[in-house]
Amino acid sequence: MSKKTKHSLLLLLAALIWGLAFVSQSKGMDYMKPLTFNGVRSLIGAFSLLLFILVTGRYKKERNVNWKATGLAGILCGIALTSASTLQQFGILYTTVGKAGFITALYIVFVPIFGIFLKKKVSAVVWFGAILAAVGMYFLCMTESFRLGTGDILIFLCAVIFAIHIMLADHFSVKTDGVIVSCIQFTICGLVCTTGALIWEHPTFRQLGDGLGALLYAGVLSCGVAYTLQLVGQEGVNPTVAALLLSLESVFATIAGFLAFKIGFLTTDQTMTGRQIAGCALVFAAVILVQLPAKWFRIGKNRS
Repeated sequence: MSKKTKHSLLLLLAALIWGLAFVSQSKGMDYMKPLTFNGVRSLIGAFSLLLFILVTGRYKKERNVNWKATGLAGILCGIALTSASTLQQFGILYTTVGKAGFITALYIVFVPIFGIFLKKKVSAVVWFGAILAAVGMYFLCMTESFRLGTGDILIFLCAVIFAIHIMLADHFSVKTDGVIVSCIQFTICGLVCTTGALIWEHPTFRQLGDGLGALLYAGVLSCGVAYTLQLVGQEGVNPTVAALLLSLESVFATIAGFLAFKIGFLTTDQTMTGRQIAGCALVFAAVILVQLPAKWFRIGKNRS
């Protein structure tokens, strides 16, 4: 097996873990409220990343890192992550796992569009992808009464903030270490959400014990392991191919949600109508389209 194939499989595994995480997030709501789940899973994720940093000696190897920029990046990304993940966790209360996965994936479309504000050129392909995604969102989320559901709106806002989060991470990426920034951001998210949970949700140890499986999956695997797999996998794969593989997260989320409902693991109906499946297909097509190299769409000599 070639190195490229191995790294591609690592990225595929990361996408699978993230897709299944939507099921664990939904299941976790059976035992506790959103801020509690989000806070504890983020602290678990931060702890797992801290162990990775200490065991690998990454903090020693990264002596050339700008620690001031790393701290600032961790704080700003932490604020964005806290906002996005909290909206997502509340949104999952009111929508299906599959819809949450596909709407969240729209951040990939939003990123290049938001680049306009940073004076970055946006190609016609991206604009077409945005329109395609909007049509897909209509089929996926709009009811016969032409109203968006509460959960759909919250997940949509979550996707917007995740796009901002990605742009922040990209801005600081040259001067910082991604794993350390991620550890900081999860710590901030965990502390803020846990504080909110203690004030408004009053969690109990019994709730945490009953939902421990979902918390460990979302914390250790989704936050810790999947992020590390992404980091290692992207080292040996073309960025476009990596993005395409990671975008399969939304597909895995839909399949996992449907199977979880069928076997009784989730009690909320996760099935989709033909109209919603068509919407998913359009959103997924838009996500794929905006990640393809621009040169693929050039004609003649300009394509080389």
